[in-house]
Amino acid sequence: MLDNLDKIKEFDPGNMFELIYRFPDHCKEAIEIAQEAVRGLRLNNIINVVITGLGGSAIGGDLIRMLTTHSAQIPIIVNRDYTLPAFVDERTLVIASSYSGNTEETLAAYDNAKSKNAKIVAITTGGELKEKAMADEVPCITIPGGLPPRAALGYSFFPILVLFKELGIGFGKQDIKTALDLLEDVRNQLSIKVPEKDNPAKKLARKIYGKIPVIYGSSGLTDIIAVRWKGQFNENSKHPAFYNAFPELNHNEIMGFEGDKELLKHLEIIILRSNLESDRIKKRIDITADIIKDSVSGITHIWPKGETHLEQMLYQIMYGDYVTAYLAILNQKDPVEIDFIDELKERMRG
Repeated sequence: MLDNLDKIKEFDPGNMFELIYRFPDHCKEAIEIAQEAVRGLRLNNIINVVITGLGGSAIGGDLIRMLTTHSAQIPIIVNRDYTLPAFVDERTLVIASSYSGNTEETLAAYDNAKSKNAKIVAITTGGELKEKAMADEVPCITIPGGLPPRAALGYSFFPILVLFKELGIGFGKQDIKTALDLLEDVRNQLSIKVPEKDNPAKKLARKIYGKIPVIYGSSGLTDIIAVRWKGQFNENSKHPAFYNAFPELNHNEIMGFEGDKELLKHLEIIILRSNLESDRIKKRIDITADIIKDSVSGITHIWPKGETHLEQMLYQIMYGDYVTAYLAILNQKDPVEIDFIDELKERMRG
């Protein structure tokens, strides 16, 4: 089924596979748009940053926070709520990110930021958020519309990276061009035209089919990528999935593997690895995998290509996007459709 292009197109009328393939192109365009929008922008006396958004618009902020864990000199948090933390004031940079521009929680958080006299930058395709930003003379990075928010990750992530670089908010050495070149190689290795026998993303989707994936990352290194994989299994594949991160999971979740043996055989463990892992984390992962290997359906270690954190992060994100889209085909589901989310939003308006 995964090598039948006609069958894939039948279940993918919204062209999710094309959107995944174009991820590197989205990233390049996002960089150009953001550089033009923030060139010369100066926001002084910033002592903390709050990135506020939901769903696909928030994950870009999470990834930025993860990448800056060991380089940023000021706190960076991601807010997924109607209101902002109490510490937000005129020395806070609030980045309001809403792909549609009409996310009710983000709009409320924008108003909250304005009432606290915070410095604000908006990232959106338009909608009410852009209207508010224009009326308030707030810098607004306007990105292209027409995509499912989760397929617009390049547009939600790279504008924040460009903004941080412009403002001098900590970033280690990250070679963006090399990272994007790597992405172009990856998409050609995992695309729908590559047969399953040669395509590791198709093979992993096959392995997960009929099982419950549990994705493990490492704190500050791959934990947010694990969050992304989990969300993509949910939205693309219409499939339950769970995630956790080392070392925290060794202090609680590992005990769950003493549970019902028949239940545990339905779990397929995916561990997002990196050669940047500390020796202690590597040891924890190896010991944990050895302890649980006979209890679960299987364990897959995903080792990324690339040298820098940015390269490895983008590699594992694209890998996960392909895996979850292929699982959607095996599940005979449209990877773009989000009927339950749409119904929930409609009922919330009532």
